[in-house]
Amino acid sequence: MSKLRKGDNVELEIESLAFGGQGVAKFNDQVIFVRGGIPGQIVNSVITRKKKSYLEGLALEVLTESPNYIKPPCNHFKYCGGCVHQNLEYAEQLNQKQIQIENIFSRMGGYKDVKINQIIGCENIWNYRNKMEFTFSSTIWYENSTSPNLPLALGLHIPKRFDKILDISECHIQDHECNVILNEAKSLAIELGMTTWDVRKHVGFLRNFVIRKGYITNEIMVNIVTSSFDEDKLIPIVQVLAGRFPNIKSIINNVTSRHAGTTQGQSEHILYGESVIHEKLGDFTFEISANSFFQTNTIQAEKLYELIKQECNLTGNEIVYDLFCGTGSISIFISENAKHVYGFELVPSAIKDAEQNARINNIKNCSFFGGDLMDVFKTNDELAKLPKPEVMVIDPPRSGMHPKTVQQVLEQSPNRIVYVSCNPSTQVRDIKFFTEDSYEIKSVKPVDMFPHTPHVENIVTLEKIN
Repeated sequence: MSKLRKGDNVELEIESLAFGGQGVAKFNDQVIFVRGGIPGQIVNSVITRKKKSYLEGLALEVLTESPNYIKPPCNHFKYCGGCVHQNLEYAEQLNQKQIQIENIFSRMGGYKDVKINQIIGCENIWNYRNKMEFTFSSTIWYENSTSPNLPLALGLHIPKRFDKILDISECHIQDHECNVILNEAKSLAIELGMTTWDVRKHVGFLRNFVIRKGYITNEIMVNIVTSSFDEDKLIPIVQVLAGRFPNIKSIINNVTSRHAGTTQGQSEHILYGESVIHEKLGDFTFEISANSFFQTNTIQAEKLYELIKQECNLTGNEIVYDLFCGTGSISIFISENAKHVYGFELVPSAIKDAEQNARINNIKNCSFFGGDLMDVFKTNDELAKLPKPEVMVIDPPRSGMHPKTVQQVLEQSPNRIVYVSCNPSTQVRDIKFFTEDSYEIKSVKPVDMFPHTPHVENIVTLEKIN
């Protein structure tokens, strides 16, 4: 068999992990991305898809186990699809992420001589997430559900199925107390005979259950997402949760009738306590509302921010621009070393949160502006009057920067750019524009924010060529 086709079964040795988490194997010079394979395994695989330059496969059976295999602690591991590398020793997870970034920079970017610093791993590789979003459903994935006879599930979507929910009894990357709250909420919903949202018929009441916890403050927020506002239905759940768990400081009801799955409501109602909880990063306190973004690994986020501050190399005299600043956490964290930090963000509610976070920390040298970063410096006359930046921090979404945003950065012409990304592929794509003739790469520092998942954060520092 010289060439493989869709449906063929083949024995493959998994050589490495691709960015995104799939195993990488080769057969007669054909590259095959194998879902469910880890480096060192020999697997019986079926080819599921044929592309122009590669194939995709699924591991059906492990014939020879990897020397780096460990038994996953989670009962949901096989079907959940969240922590896809629980079965791989953490040291090898870090090694594979290191190799991925090295390959992205050398092969995609053509940066053959750029040194990639050793990836910074997590001390806490379990129960580290400060936020999890779960879904209510009466359509349960029965094959591995721990409670298949329940009238409803509260859990996570299994991969590639928008209509099936795997009932979760314990998530090993979520805080222990939050797992207890999750199970209590499910039991109460069953006891009260509540209906769940049907994604096909678009009927039902309970949609999502979101838990956030401040790892430093221990403050917990519960956000119950429903299809309509009916406080009387929710009060029994609220009373039990608030009475049993004193760390719960806020219970919110986001209401959305949209067909698409979203936890951000068209309206928001406070059912118990305050509208926010608090978390600390270093010496700074941040307010977190139900729909605001906050780094989901608090302990590792502090390490990430310390690295960003270090890479900014501030002396106290610099003007810093923070693009895609969100709720201002990076701006505030680095502000004590800067003359002034100006944050820019598209989402108006995030700008309000950023301004509030600056107030509660008594930060006087941070200012925040709203606008589309594709043209904000050209369309806002107020921004044209701002002093030019010596340093620019850029932390865009996974899709990276729009070419117009890249052009605006080049026009601002900062001496130093610190580009933070959760997607090294789009990061390298953007950096190539900067290094054509204006900037050079000074350092690349990967940080593992999410053990057992394919995700990795990366900090690249660029300096202007004189």
